[in-house]
Amino acid sequence: MPQLYLGLMSGTSIDGVDVALVDFSGSHPRLLDCRTFPFSCSLSDELHQLSAPSDNEIELMGRADRAVAEVFAEASLQLLKDNYIRPDQIIAIGSHGQTIRHIPFGEHSFSLQIGDPNTLATLTGIDVIADFRRKDIALGGQGAPLVPAFHKAVFASSTKSRIVINIGGITNITYLPKSNSDDIIGFDTGPGNTLLDAWCKLHTGQNYDEKGQWAAQCSADPELLQLLIKHPYFSAPAPKSTGREQFNLSWLQQNLTRMHRYIDPQVVQATLVMLTTSTIAKQIFKFKDVEQVYICGGGARNEFLMEELESELHECELFTTDELGVTADAVEAMAFAWLAYAHVNKIQGSIASVTGASKGAILGTYCPGRE
Repeated sequence: MPQLYLGLMSGTSIDGVDVALVDFSGSHPRLLDCRTFPFSCSLSDELHQLSAPSDNEIELMGRADRAVAEVFAEASLQLLKDNYIRPDQIIAIGSHGQTIRHIPFGEHSFSLQIGDPNTLATLTGIDVIADFRRKDIALGGQGAPLVPAFHKAVFASSTKSRIVINIGGITNITYLPKSNSDDIIGFDTGPGNTLLDAWCKLHTGQNYDEKGQWAAQCSADPELLQLLIKHPYFSAPAPKSTGREQFNLSWLQQNLTRMHRYIDPQVVQATLVMLTTSTIAKQIFKFKDVEQVYICGGGARNEFLMEELESELHECELFTTDELGVTADAVEAMAFAWLAYAHVNKIQGSIASVTGASKGAILGTYCPGRE
């Protein structure tokens, strides 16, 4: 019998929700379908407002919390309808929610996601597992990244050491050694698409630079690149995680002002591509035995970024996770289906060495949809 779960993932790009339908009845989870459902312009604007301090943000957060859940529910039910599957055939939904603030350091650190799981459970009639990060933070971890445990379960090899790179709004990497499957390392390397998308929208009106074509027309500015790389996050040791709180348009504009000269916006875009690829490569070079590198996330569809990354990592075999049977766009949504499966089956969903927690834990909070 199939063991069906849904995974919902809305990342730092704030453009919509990815919904993955996954069957866990076999020895390996099998992705049955994955689609992206966009946010409305008004909801996207509200979420961007909530990602930075503003007036009356508590009321805005409360309303957006419900609105995001409604989008999640509609997307979930539509995907099920398209696959001729009834809600009562789904064991649970694993919902990441939409991150609006990630402060993983200092006293009373926290990570806040919205997308009310009670509303989601009520509208779908399906049990929901959500709020995956706070248990890890309560145990002294950063609550991120959470996908390495899933990467280990699905992508690890006993014959080759691998690295999985997820290039979403923020980039995270997972080191999967062949020699010791318990010695997993994972952390955020820095910005992925978040600066690229924001800069592109500011100067072209487009939400993202399709295939990297705009950036590909220019060369990077070496001086600007070196200035950006001086951000202390890049030299900080792991465990570490980051978000839009550190890497945003305001930070970029401050650095451009420090250049004391005009830089063409396309040159800036090309430089941001190099910022993403060079900071990824710097971290990968620390793992001497890596033979294969697999890319997932939206960045895998940026052809210019992929070309630059391949040039930086010329000594490694570079693939997308499509080669391992999971389309690059679906990996994170599938990971949250797996985290729901792990919660239901009492499997630890976090890795203490990755997040910095005192121990691994079963993650998530249960919200019944069938009462």
